[in-house]
Amino acid sequence: MLRRIHAEMLRSAVGSEFGPRALDAIIASNLGQDDFLTGQIGHEEYHFDNNAFEKSRAFLEDQRALIAPALENGDVETAWRAFGKLTHTAQDFYSHSNYVDLWLSFQPDGLKPAPSEIEPLDDVLIESPALRSGRIYYPLEALAFVRPLRKLVIPFLPRDSHAWMNLDSAERGPLFEYALRAATKRTRYEFDATTRSFSPGLLALFRDLSSDHAA
Repeated sequence: MLRRIHAEMLRSAVGSEFGPRALDAIIASNLGQDDFLTGQIGHEEYHFDNNAFEKSRAFLEDQRALIAPALENGDVETAWRAFGKLTHTAQDFYSHSNYVDLWLSFQPDGLKPAPSEIEPLDDVLIESPALRSGRIYYPLEALAFVRPLRKLVIPFLPRDSHAWMNLDSAERGPLFEYALRAATKRTRYEFDATTRSFSPGLLALFRDLSSDHAA
């Protein structure tokens, strides 16, 4: 999704859980995964691209596993960076895959529920052999990220490409709202799953609400 949308989802889903210093660090880390050189090339697992579902899920768990030990060592910056990276990847699952299409196709009698009704963690869909994500066809795909060139380039890319499949913004049509709602719900889920076993002291350190009061 677009950088501003990633930031908006974090603020909406967990903004009230963190002090401003923590939230700013988490957002910066989240957005950093869209840096072209360090976050895109060679890192399909950061974005659920190229059908790299197992690699991306492993990346999520690797980042989650960093958080508690970092906090126990008083290293809040590492914990916040890991949570920012984790949430970016989790959010991209819905805009870079066909999860939304599958969820809608499973609705009874062809019903189309409101976007707010989407279930972001349907195990049947997550394990479905029909689940797929957009492939990145470099170097041509890179040109599709350049707005003036987008309409010229996309017709030459395969239909399973990221350029065709993505739901990264409202420009992609009505399914974007479903991806947005699912990703926002997933962001909240990731916060709850990450902090579920935290002691009160560890949770307070992670949230850093004292910086809000100090301000």
